[in-house]
Amino acid sequence: MQISDKVSIVTGAASGIGRATALELVTQGVKGIALVDLSESPLHALADEINQIAGRNVALPLVGDVTDEDFRAQTFDEATRHFGVVQIVVPAAGIFRDRLAVKIDRSSGEADIYPVEAFRQVLEVNLIHPVYWAMEMIARIATDRSSRGLKKWLPEQKVQGTVIFIGSVSSQGNRGQVSYASTKAGLEGAASTLMKEAMFHGVRTGVIHPGFVDTPLLQNMPDGYVEEHILPDTQLGRLIRPEEIADAICFMIRNSAVSGQLWADAGWHPAAA
Repeated sequence: MQISDKVSIVTGAASGIGRATALELVTQGVKGIALVDLSESPLHALADEINQIAGRNVALPLVGDVTDEDFRAQTFDEATRHFGVVQIVVPAAGIFRDRLAVKIDRSSGEADIYPVEAFRQVLEVNLIHPVYWAMEMIARIATDRSSRGLKKWLPEQKVQGTVIFIGSVSSQGNRGQVSYASTKAGLEGAASTLMKEAMFHGVRTGVIHPGFVDTPLLQNMPDGYVEEHILPDTQLGRLIRPEEIADAICFMIRNSAVSGQLWADAGWHPAAA
């Protein structure tokens, strides 16, 4: 699917993979892009930067919580009103709350289980949010097609829309990431299911699984963690740049033959425990 002249939404757009993806989409000629994040100042700064790059107002910054259903609907309404039907969604907002699933207190010998509220929070942001933003786009494309008298999508028609989910190499399991890994693995099943259903309306879904990317999320790890636990198991010997993931995401959008999952792990293979 061509990126040029399409309308897109990127969540988590103020930093990291989301920011890099928004900039790459604009470089490749999107008609309009709704930028979504909770961080107001960097989001508006990105919108200004994008509009300057494009030479026109193509960026629509919208500050809000991606887990809020009303905000999601309002975002699609605003994007459609400004630019047209949304055809690209990259739900890149994400969090992690890392710790061991079960911790033993050395002094008391008591077991402490991962807090359920923390798990629910990660689930809401990392799994439920991206799936529902994807379904929102699918529903609106289906409604638009129906209003024009179109029914089942046919191969000779152009692809109507694309969703790229942000997975992770941790979807295969990673020590200390029981909640994060669960949500990223869940995206695989969601994407596969939506692909089977949404192609009726001409919409593709896929998952990119980045390795360890140099983002604010990773920078919050304890001092020395990256150098000690990540880089030794990475073939490239460095963190992945957000721009490299953004380039891969746009490749997945452009090339309709690329379905399912794409791994962009920089050769990361964790050592056996």
